[in-house]
Amino acid sequence: MPETKRLTSVQWLVCIIAAIGFAFDIYELLMLPLVARNALMELGGISPGTPEFARWFGLLFYVPAVCGGIFGLLGGYLTDRFGRRRVLTWSILLYATSAFMSGFSTSLWMLLFFRTTTFIGVCVEFVAAVAWLAELFDDPVQREKVLGYTQAFSSFGGLLVAFANGVIARHATGFPALQIPEFLQSVWGTIEPIGQHADWRYTMMSGILPAIPLIVIRPFLPESPKWSAKKAAGTLQRPSIAELFSPKLKRTTIVTTLMFACSYGVAFGALQQLPQILPGLDTVQARMQAAGEGKPELQAKIAAGKSRQVITANYTKSQELGGLFGRFALALLVVHFVSRRHLLRFFLIPGLIILPLVFYGYYLGHESVFWTGDLSWIPGFHNVSVSLLGIGIFLAGFCTVAVFSFWGNYLPHVFPVHLRGTGESFAANIGGRMLGTPFAYVTQVIATLGFVPGATPAAKTAIVAAGVAFTLIACNLLLSCLLPEPGANSIDEMESV
Repeated sequence: MPETKRLTSVQWLVCIIAAIGFAFDIYELLMLPLVARNALMELGGISPGTPEFARWFGLLFYVPAVCGGIFGLLGGYLTDRFGRRRVLTWSILLYATSAFMSGFSTSLWMLLFFRTTTFIGVCVEFVAAVAWLAELFDDPVQREKVLGYTQAFSSFGGLLVAFANGVIARHATGFPALQIPEFLQSVWGTIEPIGQHADWRYTMMSGILPAIPLIVIRPFLPESPKWSAKKAAGTLQRPSIAELFSPKLKRTTIVTTLMFACSYGVAFGALQQLPQILPGLDTVQARMQAAGEGKPELQAKIAAGKSRQVITANYTKSQELGGLFGRFALALLVVHFVSRRHLLRFFLIPGLIILPLVFYGYYLGHESVFWTGDLSWIPGFHNVSVSLLGIGIFLAGFCTVAVFSFWGNYLPHVFPVHLRGTGESFAANIGGRMLGTPFAYVTQVIATLGFVPGATPAAKTAIVAAGVAFTLIACNLLLSCLLPEPGANSIDEMESV
């Protein structure tokens, strides 16, 4: 095997922008489960565990997912039509700006609008970045490593939003008060005093960060050489959604779309329910009670809420650390597994066992804490504990999140250049965003039904999450039997399809 060349400075720039994009994709997606509870309570006066809470919780996930899927599919077409770099740049600017504006929402409908535009940008960005990276590197080993390691930054995004939310929850009262400019108040509305220092608003606004390095680096970024060469030669075929269902590609399109839906369904129907599940743990209840003890009713409620938010952020860090290790494990293993099916099953089979057991533990509501300490000298690690369910959610994140990196490595191998963005977009957006993400709503709705076991909304959500995880991972295992096996040089071979 020839020696792998070192990355050029331009390739490093592309990798950096793609990694930032991947990180903030997940940053934005995982932000809503952390802040939805507080946002719904402030903007709509809605209490958790009620049908109205489940309805709006579902709307905030489902409407952006559907719109993101539709526009993401259009973005895949535009990526194939006008180039990877241009579409990626505008998609990042769209979701960064929308995320910032969502922090100034004065109603649930306004929050829903900005979450939708944020989601559209995220859906388009993933497809453009994967196609761009896959076509930038000719060395197959180098290409697989770059795809694997840049996608690992998605989990850094998950960790970052957990850190940011935890820090903001502790210091929000010291931040500048958020107010709508007076000349816009007649149209936009006003932010009530209780919400001017709301931690969920600052957390959402932090999504503008990826736009800053993009604006600086954008002039130095090249277009995909394979796409550019075909465009210049006049041999670039027009992308077509109908072609995805041609005899050569129909099986690939259908199977990858369904499996993407199951992968996202596990993440949103189980893992991302953690903020709604944690209040049912005995240790969390004790800490919330201690935080509000001896204070007036309103102050006690605020203190308890902040305590719960910090605990949620810490458990989310454990989950995302697991996901980070899972993504790096995938990046290390991808060049050693000849069979892509076997590589995928390496994570699916343990997940089929681990996830239902972990969420059943949350359903029981008892946490076994092994160690507690203050590691505040490490940024973001304040008042840390090591517990049984904390380790469990780490392992659950490891098995679940690695699968997302698998798809980023796999999809470029099974679609030709002129369909690469469209094909990836169809699987990721129609399957993952439109069909998979709404499992966040499915779990919440099932958890409100009377026959579901559990004495509290948290316990009901946990047991439903266990069932959803088991069912969807089992479906993915079965569907993996139909997953096409690409060849070693399939990215180059697919150019002639």
